Amino acid sequence: MPTTPEVPQYQYLLWPTLKAIRGLGGSGSIEEIVDWVIEHGTFTDEQQSVLHKDGPGTELEYRLAWARTYLKGMGLVVNSQRGVWSLTEVGDVVSEAEIEPLRTEYVARVREQRKARDEAAAGVDDDTAEQVTWQETLLDSLMAMKPGAFERLAQRLLREAGFVSVTVSGGSNDGGIDGLGVYRMSLVSFPVFFQCKRYAGSVSAGDVRDFRGAMTGRGDKGLLITTGTFTASAKAEATRDGAPPLDLIDGHRLCDLLKEYELGVVGTKRIVEDVTVNKEFFAEL
Repeated sequence: MPTTPEVPQYQYLLWPTLKAIRGLGGSGSIEEIVDWVIEHGTFTDEQQSVLHKDGPGTELEYRLAWARTYLKGMGLVVNSQRGVWSLTEVGDVVSEAEIEPLRTEYVARVREQRKARDEAAAGVDDDTAEQVTWQETLLDSLMAMKPGAFERLAQRLLREAGFVSVTVSGGSNDGGIDGLGVYRMSLVSFPVFFQCKRYAGSVSAGDVRDFRGAMTGRGDKGLLITTGTFTASAKAEATRDGAPPLDLIDGHRLCDLLKEYELGVVGTKRIVEDVTVNKEFFAEL
């Protein structure tokens, strides 16, 4: 029985993540950072394909997310509401040798804070206790859908995004093409073929090539939608020189789009009030 490829723990991804943000010019989106780390690392396709629990996200993406969280707690990066991560002044100049001492100091500080608040489940430490996110709940619902229903959801999503004349092929004889839509941009429009892959796991370079092959002679604009992820080789294949480029939407991006267009997902903003009691005020009265 083959063993599961070992994925580096988050602490070994702190420096690569920091280097990625530096390499991207001091800031980058989550997708850009993940892609940079993978491109400049030595991760095998097998390591990239290891799922976190039952998916759809990979273990590598999960641990890179913790690396970003720790770097933020260590005062080396900050992130905006739009998911852009940027270096702080310290993060711009810190050396690799300083990373582990800063991490150790941060972990100790968090543990002290947790102890003082007597909230064992609060904060972040090496145990990385997790909560079920809305994305995981949403992807579970998507995985439970029938194939035809998921294709209809993709059809509606494309319509909300500005496509017109969106049709779904459906059936087992669709030739690898699940549907076709016409994207209208200002004064021009062009047909876009799409394919839906509703499963937990990683879409491979071979899957991308098969989709492109199914489009041959029919069009050169394609959109591949999955509830899972894409391997680095799949992303490279999608933009390979000499071949029609394909646009990729993974599970995380799909969740964001469904939330953006409020298709089964509604966000409610909450205001949290922090109250501080000034003990000195009362002592001085």
